[in-house]
Amino acid sequence: MKQLPLAALVLALSLAAPAVAEDAAKPPAPTGEAKPAEAKPAETKPADTKPAKGKKGAKSAPAAKNGEPVQLTNPAAPAEPAKPLNREEAIKRANAFFNTSPVMTADFVQIGADGKRSEGKLHVQRAGRVRFEYAQPATMEVVADGAQVAVRDRKLGTQDLYFITQTPLKFLMKDKIDLEKDVTVQDVTFDDSGVTIFIEDKATFGGTSHLRLIFDPKSFKLKQWQVKDPQGYETLISLFNIDQTKTPDPGLFKIAK
Repeated sequence: MKQLPLAALVLALSLAAPAVAEDAAKPPAPTGEAKPAEAKPAETKPADTKPAKGKKGAKSAPAAKNGEPVQLTNPAAPAEPAKPLNREEAIKRANAFFNTSPVMTADFVQIGADGKRSEGKLHVQRAGRVRFEYAQPATMEVVADGAQVAVRDRKLGTQDLYFITQTPLKFLMKDKIDLEKDVTVQDVTFDDSGVTIFIEDKATFGGTSHLRLIFDPKSFKLKQWQVKDPQGYETLISLFNIDQTKTPDPGLFKIAK
């Protein structure tokens, strides 16, 4: 399989189940500061009786001065800061992203191993139906109908067919995705630019593929995808203008025999 179709196909099949993840939990809004109560000075009268005798060693609480706030004896504890995202939670949210919505359209930009840039439109309808339309001057087109994948060259008029089981990330074609069970999760890293999940798939066409899923650190939407195929070529694809409400035309996923 050629480098460009394989790289595109990896992304296509991986996005067969895109979704909108829940936004990260927001910390509670800060409460307003309490204003001190305005106390009127109390009128004092000379005491007619003798002070009561108390137990030895007992001390009375100091009285608040006029106009000053009363100090609470048990002030409320401050809210605990949000816990940092860990490996388990990151994988859980990645699964949620892939398992929620069955449809998506998006613009994509692809950077190949040779540094060449191409772009186009991506259409997805779960399960397994994907269409990559590369903008000119590229002539490639990738279509998956749920059973097989066609890699077309519009200029040459050729079409190569592949079984989905030969492609990287065929596990994402499932109705229910569980990264820990479907593939080998090698590592999860966190930084300001994103949350990256490193995946190894040993059953792809030509050998083992290594993949990186890069999620937005706040919304946890998939924003980039990088694949290293069995030949060692790396391809990076970024997604833009994602629409997960419109159902694509079923005719987009038909493969001519």
